[in-house]
Amino acid sequence: MKICIYGAGAIGGYLGVQLARAGADVSLVARGPHLAAMREHGLKLLIDGEERVAHLRCTDDARELGHQDYVIIALKAHSVPSVLDAMQPLIGPNTAVVTAVNGIPYWYFYKHGGALEGTTLESIDPGGRQWRELGPERAIGCVVYPATEVVAPGVIQHVYGNKFPLGEASGERTERVEKLSQIMIAGGLDAPIRENIRDEIWLKLWGNLCFNPISALTHGTLDIIASDPGTRAIARAMMLEAKAIGDKFGVHFRVDVERRINGAGAVGAHKTSMLQDLERDRAMEIDPLVSVVQEMGRLANVPTPTLDVVLALIKQREFMTKPDAVAAAQERLAKAA
Repeated sequence: MKICIYGAGAIGGYLGVQLARAGADVSLVARGPHLAAMREHGLKLLIDGEERVAHLRCTDDARELGHQDYVIIALKAHSVPSVLDAMQPLIGPNTAVVTAVNGIPYWYFYKHGGALEGTTLESIDPGGRQWRELGPERAIGCVVYPATEVVAPGVIQHVYGNKFPLGEASGERTERVEKLSQIMIAGGLDAPIRENIRDEIWLKLWGNLCFNPISALTHGTLDIIASDPGTRAIARAMMLEAKAIGDKFGVHFRVDVERRINGAGAVGAHKTSMLQDLERDRAMEIDPLVSVVQEMGRLANVPTPTLDVVLALIKQREFMTKPDAVAAAQERLAKAA
C-alpha cells in the first residue's frame, strides 16, 4: 500500500512513523530544516517513553514519488489551496485523498443531498479549486484528535491520543476506507469507520470554532476560558449558533453544549493551535474553523451574531501581525483624510 503524507509536521510525522511500522510504503512531503533532518537522521517519534525512528522517503517535490493509493493531507487547511498543483503528480486514477485537516473539508456537500448538493464553500475552497482538482469523489474524511508537536527538526513528540475517525462522504463502507482503517489500526491507531463522518467533523469543530479564536484574543488556556463566566458565555453562544446551523444540515450532536465545554476545560492549561500559531507568528486557521461556519450560516439562513463579532476581532488581530499591511492601511487612511 503506497501512502504519501503531504505535510509531514506534527500529525503527519506521527502518522508516517506508525503507518510504516504497520508495513505501508510511506513517503513524506515536507520542507526546510525538518525535511533535511528527516533525510539525514530519519523521522523520530517520541511516544510512550520510547524513541521510534523511521527512515522514510522524504522530498519537497512530489514528482519524485509517482501515483499513490492514498494521499493524506496533513497540512493546515488554509495551506492546501497553495499546493494543489504540486500535489497533482501523486494522484492517479484510483488515488484516495484523505483530508486529515481541521474544520470543514472541501468536499462537505458531495453526496450530502438536499438543495445544497454539490455546493462549494468559498471561505475554505476559493473558486472551487480543491473540488475540481482533487475531486470530491476521491475524498475520505478523517478527524484528527491526537496532540503532537515538532520539538526539533525531524523529531515529533506525541502528547496524547491516537484516534482518527474515518468516513466516506456517502457513509458507505467501501473497500478503500476499510483498507485504510485496517492499516491504521495495524499501526497502533484508533481508526473507526463512521457512517456519518460529518457528525464527527462537527463535534470537533464545535469546540475549535470558539475556543481557538477566544484563546488567540485573550491568550487564555482551555481551563481558564471554560471556567471564566464571561468567556464561557461567549463560547456557549457561538456553539449554540453553530448547532442551529448543523441542525439545518442534519448534523447529530451526541453531546450537549455544557458537556462539550466541560470536556475542553478538563484538558487543562492547554494552548489552542490558534494561540500557538499566533505566538509563533504563523498564519492562523481562521477560515476553516470560523469563517466557514459563518458562510454556512448564511446558506442556512441562520443568524450568527456572536460568531460574527468574534470573527471580526480575530481577523483584525491577524491583520495587526502584518506590519506592512498595517502601514499601508494607515497610509491610505491618512491620504483619505
